[in-house]
Amino acid sequence: MDAVSNVTDRLRSLREFVRKGLSSTMANLITVGRLIVMFIVVAMIYFGNVTVIGVSMVLIALVFASDGLDGWVARRRGSTSAFGAVLDIAGDRIVENVLWVLFAALDVIPLWVPFLVMTRGFIVDALRSMSYADGKTAFGENTMMRSPITHWLTAGRFMRALFGYAKAIGFVFLTGYWGSLRADAPGSWLGDLYDVTAYAVFGWGAVWLAVALTVIRGVPVIVDAWDVIASTSRHRRTAATVGMDTSRATSRGAVTSQTDQLP
Repeated sequence: MDAVSNVTDRLRSLREFVRKGLSSTMANLITVGRLIVMFIVVAMIYFGNVTVIGVSMVLIALVFASDGLDGWVARRRGSTSAFGAVLDIAGDRIVENVLWVLFAALDVIPLWVPFLVMTRGFIVDALRSMSYADGKTAFGENTMMRSPITHWLTAGRFMRALFGYAKAIGFVFLTGYWGSLRADAPGSWLGDLYDVTAYAVFGWGAVWLAVALTVIRGVPVIVDAWDVIASTSRHRRTAATVGMDTSRATSRGAVTSQTDQLP
């Protein structure tokens, strides 16, 4: 009976291991799939006509709509991991940076916009990497944010949703705007859509809101990361002081022992 029970327990553990592994793989594949679709969309925007660009608008909307799908799958199946969380953030960075650079290259937005967004991303990710070493995360219960305000700005559901919608609407708008400037746009549904003033105001509002929130949500990370940097520096100084005191005590002990042994 004991042998049968042991085999059953091992099979149950193996099944659970495989289930979590498949769930984690599925979530990560969703992230990778979003990136593949995004690069295909970039080629469609760059080389396509009005019809192709219209399809690109739908695909970009799907790319952003599926942003939280990978995390939902991982949480639903109990297979969340630090690697998955980092991969998800990296995927979001790639999507955003590539699209900002694309539209700057197409002369749809100023060149300083991708410079600003990418600089903010590099700084924030570098500071967050320090918190990962202390077991902290960008979001969730163990977030590195230390105050209710900074937590709300960076990890609160409302601000994350607002930022996500602003980016999604903004990038869809910019895609269509580029299509409306093409030679085959006049007289098409896309050209007529971008002649509507209310739609243009709404779209550009989403674009500049996304840029503003990029900066606004980055500042709290820098502020709260300063405490992590200061704490790390204090720990290093304390460790160095303890090490020096230990070394001195050892040296004094050795001298005393040698003195005692003198005739």
